[in-house]
Amino acid sequence: MTLKIYLAGPEVFLRDARQVLDAKAALTRAYGFTPLCPGDLEIPPSDTRRGMGQAISAIDEHMMNTADAIIANLTPFRGLAADTGTAFELGYMCAQGKRVYAYTNVADDHHQRLLAYYNGDVREGEDGRKRGPDGLSLENFDMADNLMLQGGVERRGGAVMVHRAAPDRLYSDLTAFEACLKAISQP
Repeated sequence: MTLKIYLAGPEVFLRDARQVLDAKAALTRAYGFTPLCPGDLEIPPSDTRRGMGQAISAIDEHMMNTADAIIANLTPFRGLAADTGTAFELGYMCAQGKRVYAYTNVADDHHQRLLAYYNGDVREGEDGRKRGPDGLSLENFDMADNLMLQGGVERRGGAVMVHRAAPDRLYSDLTAFEACLKAISQP
């Protein structure tokens, strides 16, 4: 039986979503695995946008329930951290005890991105923690994204692959994605 891998990430929002998802699926098949792509779902008709959203959520959860593993694209999306839907999917799979892997196409870690967000205006607070001008403390754990994402992957035996992609290929460069496939294929 071939391993079924759920391919999570913000690619469904891209202008060229179909091409990127097809490339990821083809690469997954080339490694002998079965890809489960959220972009491949058939959405039943709904009378409301909320109903359509609920249908997509249910279909994605069903796909994750049938998957053996996940590869989650944690490349920052619409901000300085991973796509929130992808973060949910990664947590969902961790909670089920399935094999979990992730990647990012941004080499700056979470802390470096926070420093850039605050334009370097970080100070030590009265409690000794580094804080931005808004008073919020900064996470600094040498991790690609929030500690719960990377920690969840690594504590379950998976890996987070990091690659510095060209800015115009943040969501289409498959170098780190393929590194996840290679890691999964190791005995």
